Amino acid sequence: MVKVIAEIGCNYMGSMDIAKELIQVAAHVCKADVAKFQKRSPKELLTTEEYNAPHPVPANAYGATYGEHREFLELNAGQHKELAEECRINGIEYSTSVWDMTSAIEIAALKPSLIKIPSATNQHYALQDYLCKNYDGEIHVSTGMTTKDEIDRMIKFYEDRGRAKDLVVYACTSGYPVAFEDICLYEITALQEQYGERIKSIAFSGHHLGIAADVAALALGLSNRERLGYGDFGYIERHFTLDRTWKGTDHAASLEPDGMRKLCRDLKNITKSLSFKKTELLDVEIVQRNKLKWREEKHGKLKEIA
Repeated sequence: MVKVIAEIGCNYMGSMDIAKELIQVAAHVCKADVAKFQKRSPKELLTTEEYNAPHPVPANAYGATYGEHREFLELNAGQHKELAEECRINGIEYSTSVWDMTSAIEIAALKPSLIKIPSATNQHYALQDYLCKNYDGEIHVSTGMTTKDEIDRMIKFYEDRGRAKDLVVYACTSGYPVAFEDICLYEITALQEQYGERIKSIAFSGHHLGIAADVAALALGLSNRERLGYGDFGYIERHFTLDRTWKGTDHAASLEPDGMRKLCRDLKNITKSLSFKKTELLDVEIVQRNKLKWREEKHGKLKEIA
């Protein structure tokens, strides 16, 4: 069964209460499988110039500089441990995207079932080498704003360290939100065909509007896996918020609770429907056949038409 990741990211706006509410809603209202956050160490991740520069969209800023904005949104390792426990209590998996080495070390210590490398950090090989050596769970990597040569290098990096079979690679376009013509769903099949036998799974991370593209991604990924005989398709990830009008960059490209609920419902039902008939006539058809199907022995032989 394909798992749905509710990407909370920084949509909790620096509030632990909102973060916990997002977990509870994702688990009980939406029935998502994973609640995922983000972890950054702004002074490690940003240059001095970047840290002290103003936020590029002042209306979304939570500080006088971009660095102060990022610091306001960050939760510490203890708070992430508290969020992981909140996930456990509510029956949903906890995960986090890590943007720098300090964050990778702190989150790996919590031993979540999966850790995500965002598109922005998928060429940070010191970070990924640390996870390969010190973390036993699945390592998920997005491929937005990444060239084919960079993806090749990344796959080989995990193969060289014996971790490719723990690797999940996401088709992704980095934009917030992404126009439909830029979603490029056929990248799912391209990744399956090129790397599907070499890694654990292919996945899809979307930043678009609505849920139609996710339904298509699921059908494309699962049907292509059946055609190829390899290239498992395991996850669909969407940003999640309680209110798309809230202050922040990601809210506009996120699903609200009813959208995430419908997405989880539809993906689970579509997964059940993607199959061949197990027999020529299914049990449900036999009932209708006995009632509705024209048969000569039941209706009599037709008279010849003059």
